[in-house]
Amino acid sequence: MKKPVTKPITRALLAATAVLALSASPWLAAPAAAQSAAPAASPAAPAATGPIRIGVLTDLSGSLADLSGKGSVEAVKMAVEDFGASVLGRPVEVLSADHQNKADIGSQIAADWYDNKNVEVIIDLPNSAVMLAIQELTRRKNKIVFGTAGGSSDFTGKACSPNGVHWVYDTYALAAGTGKTMVKQGGDSWYFITLDYSFGLSLERDTAAFVTGAGGKVLGAARHPLNSADFSSYLLQAQSSKAKVIGLANAGGDLINTVKQAAEFGVTKQGQKLAGLLMFLSDIHALGLETAQGLVLTESFYWDQNEGTRAFSKRFFERTGRMPTMVQAGNYGAITHYLKAVKAAGNADPATVMKTMRDTPINDFMTKDGRIREDGRVLRDMYLFEVKTPAESKGPWDYYKQLGVIAAADAARPLAESECPLVTKTAKTEKP
Repeated sequence: MKKPVTKPITRALLAATAVLALSASPWLAAPAAAQSAAPAASPAAPAATGPIRIGVLTDLSGSLADLSGKGSVEAVKMAVEDFGASVLGRPVEVLSADHQNKADIGSQIAADWYDNKNVEVIIDLPNSAVMLAIQELTRRKNKIVFGTAGGSSDFTGKACSPNGVHWVYDTYALAAGTGKTMVKQGGDSWYFITLDYSFGLSLERDTAAFVTGAGGKVLGAARHPLNSADFSSYLLQAQSSKAKVIGLANAGGDLINTVKQAAEFGVTKQGQKLAGLLMFLSDIHALGLETAQGLVLTESFYWDQNEGTRAFSKRFFERTGRMPTMVQAGNYGAITHYLKAVKAAGNADPATVMKTMRDTPINDFMTKDGRIREDGRVLRDMYLFEVKTPAESKGPWDYYKQLGVIAAADAARPLAESECPLVTKTAKTEKP
């Protein structure tokens, strides 16, 4: 099969590597680093006739790289290839770059893509601060952005945009799943260990609302910076609180380090429970079942759910050596939905394509009868999983057992509570 996306991606990865090396030099300014991170591309062709370019703006080197990163780039490549690598007679190309978990660098890369590379869509965006910055830039540039890896529910709340789609999950859905379930099981007092970024603060806020709404109490919170190595002081504060549940409002490498150090401290053996409010398959793989067993978590996808998820995941595994996370699977679905909309609309005009995407139900291996709400939130079912014990696992990557389904209407913030200015007064009186 012809693969026109390969060359731009190779350039992008080389550029991302270059910017990491450059950023080590203290005298280099941020704009220079961002310029180096932007993938090279052929001279811009007229927007209506040249290639349709998709930018995967991700974490290729930091704590969020396993849940997104190169796997997200590969998933987008798969979607483009499966669609035939062209639409409306125009080739589809994929660029990628490392935003280094910095909103300013991410914004500079995105602006260069939009202004100079004719990129139509940006996707992935782990790190909610970066995601929210790109959301505003995309609105001003009149392009399209898919938030698939970032989690802050503000993306479709007060920061919503007619050009943005929150595709995979958000902090409200995670809180409605894991948070509500733990309270029902008797975990009615909570202490949070929270990433001091937009995502972590949003996740803590949304979960705390469910805890208190169900009659529980929040006893406190400890905030930590991104890419922390030592969580001992935060864990000691959580232990001292005597809370029944320690809610981990962080992700990626930070989450893994927290769980590992909690095991070393014997937190669960002393009676407290850990609630991983955002955990990915990649996290469980890094932790191992011996450490992660018994954790309850909420996701929108698991590779072993049905024939469709297994078929996609097998192909993904053959290319990457890993099973996909919900973010990586979601990237495939989002780009497929976008390309179908471009074809149906007969052009790549952002407003026309966004309307077509909203009007078209989402049906693929990951999503059944999903739809994009007017605030940009994808309505989809979420799933409650428990991590298996080593004895329950039948082999590599066999990590989850499904406990239940959180219906799409319950997993999304009701429009009546929405802060999104796009939501009409009439819509706020209707069901989600």
